[in-house]
Amino acid sequence: MSENENAAASRKGRPRSSTADDAILGATRALLAERGWATLTVGDVAVRAGVAKTTLYRRWASKNELVTAAVADMLGTLELPEDGDLRSDLDSVVRQFAQLLARPEMSSALMGLIADSTRDPELRRRVREAIVEPQKRLVVEGRARARARGEVGVADAIDVDLVFDVIAGTVVHHMLVSAEPAAEEWVGRFVAFVTAGLVGCAPGG
Repeated sequence: MSENENAAASRKGRPRSSTADDAILGATRALLAERGWATLTVGDVAVRAGVAKTTLYRRWASKNELVTAAVADMLGTLELPEDGDLRSDLDSVVRQFAQLLARPEMSSALMGLIADSTRDPELRRRVREAIVEPQKRLVVEGRARARARGEVGVADAIDVDLVFDVIAGTVVHHMLVSAEPAAEEWVGRFVAFVTAGLVGCAPGG
């Protein structure tokens, strides 16, 4: 094998740099917060991250893919508390989610992705696979905890897809569509409403 061929093989097999990934996603979030969705460009992200555009495009082929990854990365920080009951679990997740949606980079990114996905079936699929489906882990984990705590009837009533849609859909609509803050009183009423619904539809409830 020639020297050039060896170099090409080495480049092809080189592992992807997590440092570059972190820099690119961090730059994406910062620019979304500063400029919003409409004026964000891949070139500006590359400059802010200190990487070549080719480095960025090897990871994410378009602005939509890049922003989808940034949103998924932010949502990946959501977690359930270590103890409590169903209501406290719901309360914690709703508050964490609301705090993320209140960040300008998150609200701008989500609204932009949703708008573009109405005309782009491939983007709609990507958003569903990278953003929506992974976050259902929280409902799955909450159901498992409810079972472990003996809240069996409630746990059996938890339809993962439906509960996720109710919680995520309501908070997104309240904050991004209606442009209302997730005030303490509103969060409390919403969590009580969801909890009552789950307890009420449980066997024997």
